[in-house]
Amino acid sequence: MPSNKKTGEKEKLSGPEQVAKFMNSLDHPFKEEIAEVRKIILGTNSRITEKIKWNAPSFCVDDDDRITFNLHGKGFFRLVFHCGTKVKNTANKEPLFVDNTGLLEWATGDRAIAKFIDMNDVKSKENDLRKVINKWIDMTM
Repeated sequence: MPSNKKTGEKEKLSGPEQVAKFMNSLDHPFKEEIAEVRKIILGTNSRITEKIKWNAPSFCVDDDDRITFNLHGKGFFRLVFHCGTKVKNTANKEPLFVDNTGLLEWATGDRAIAKFIDMNDVKSKENDLRKVINKWIDMTM
């Protein structure tokens, strides 16, 4: 982090700066696919902002975390759709909404996962991903 010359304190990077730095140094077999999914997410809804959370790009609406990359799979990467860090009373209930796209795998009522295996998979799921992102935001805000 750059330091502030007057105080000697490190300057905090903005969320987009954090993600740009992370992406520049990312060594991952799906780096291009991750960059494409990031572009899709940021282009889907103007309310979405980004930062680093759980050592990966995370996407927020009104400073509330909603979608975070999980980059630890072998042969794939995931997007985790969630309701932030606080446990909600919806966690053990039915899914927040019916996912007609089939893109989401529900872990709990308020947590779902989308998995991607290559660029063709990302491209073929783009429209469904955009629908799910907007629905998730509508249902969790």
